[in-house]
Amino acid sequence: MSEAGEFVDAALQRETSWSPPADDRDSTGLRSYGASVGAVRGTVRDALRKFRGMSHDEITALASELWGAPVFERRLAAVVLLQSNVSLLDNSDLTRIEGFIRDGRARSLVDPLATDVVGPMIEALDDTGRTRAHVALDRWIGENNVWLRRAAILAPLRSLRSGTGDPDRFARQARAILAEPYASDVVSEAIDTVLDALAK
Repeated sequence: MSEAGEFVDAALQRETSWSPPADDRDSTGLRSYGASVGAVRGTVRDALRKFRGMSHDEITALASELWGAPVFERRLAAVVLLQSNVSLLDNSDLTRIEGFIRDGRARSLVDPLATDVVGPMIEALDDTGRTRAHVALDRWIGENNVWLRRAAILAPLRSLRSGTGDPDRFARQARAILAEPYASDVVSEAIDTVLDALAK
């Protein structure tokens, strides 16, 4: 394990509480240290201060290292790490993030990856890069994996809310999913989330 990975893991284990795991982490089958979301965010913030100036490759390697262990807080730390460094990410990182989403199996991991990492990353790309990323997300919509489909629906949430997104593209994807005879509740719920945000 890298020095930064050891730092994060040790700090998370020190934050163990006696509170039961929150939200939907039980459904993932992951172990839990019992650390709060606030403790995870604080740990990542401390790590970024201690290991200041990490490059793109160092950030993404650390995210993979943290995600690799079947511990909820480590995976959440990987998400927070990517959220904090989204400006460093580009198209080449979608494959890695896709793997995280496939394994996520929890709203508390998948949703921030979609709305706070994938969405803003795509918005920052040039036209060619954005087109390539949209091809990947269109493929996610067609996958037989509810978490990838959920992420593809939620990814443009921030841009749609701000008025810079493509509502027609979202509408096409949503109609295709809702027309299916057995649309997953996990994906339908994501569509409702975006529609509620747009209504507000």
